[in-house]
Amino acid sequence: MTQIIAALDVDTLLKQEELLERLKGTITFYKVGLRLFTAHGKRAIDLVHRYGGEVFLDLKFLDIPQTVAHAVHETQKLGVKSVSLHLWGGPAMIRAAAEIQPRPKLWGVTMLTSMEPGDLRSLHPRASLPTLVKNLARQGISQGIDGIICSGNEVPGLRKMLRGKEASFVCPGIRPVGSSSDDQKRVMTPEKAAELGIHYIVIGRPITGAPDPLKAAQDILTGMKHAAPHSLEAR
Repeated sequence: MTQIIAALDVDTLLKQEELLERLKGTITFYKVGLRLFTAHGKRAIDLVHRYGGEVFLDLKFLDIPQTVAHAVHETQKLGVKSVSLHLWGGPAMIRAAAEIQPRPKLWGVTMLTSMEPGDLRSLHPRASLPTLVKNLARQGISQGIDGIICSGNEVPGLRKMLRGKEASFVCPGIRPVGSSSDDQKRVMTPEKAAELGIHYIVIGRPITGAPDPLKAAQDILTGMKHAAPHSLEAR
């Protein structure tokens, strides 16, 4: 069943707690990203735990292998369920992070969902976005990560390529019908994600920026529930 990770992309603990209070009992998994963690660090994580929630710490580590390994070791002390790293860091970096034990689940970023093929061509004129995503995902799984962060549109191809290998798919860029895509480019609806059997979808502004975040979350969950029976066929 597809699970929502609500992105707590706010700048104060007060705003964070207001969202946690409104969403408790409906959402149990939350993303703490660069903005909130830079502002408040461990206090932001502890606040989620106080409300009985789990934390996806989305800091997208990208550095030399030893530095990333040390960072993953420190995240274990925070009690988070998962942490992200950029698969662009290469096999040695990924392997160093994966070898840390115990550790949170490692979820590897392929290409940011704010990027589209034209953005990639400005960096690598002959690069193909679908090919690069597949190569990065294959490299990440071979070096021991637990999940792939990618656009939902890329999941069917990756699932076929990785057949027989266990990996969670974690998809940002999720937008309900009628919502603004904001700075996201490669987007998908929650219903389509559920139909595809995607494990986790990260949703921020459509929930946290809604006039009634609880109703927004409940409406999304209802739509996903109706789509979910088709997910087994999609797998």
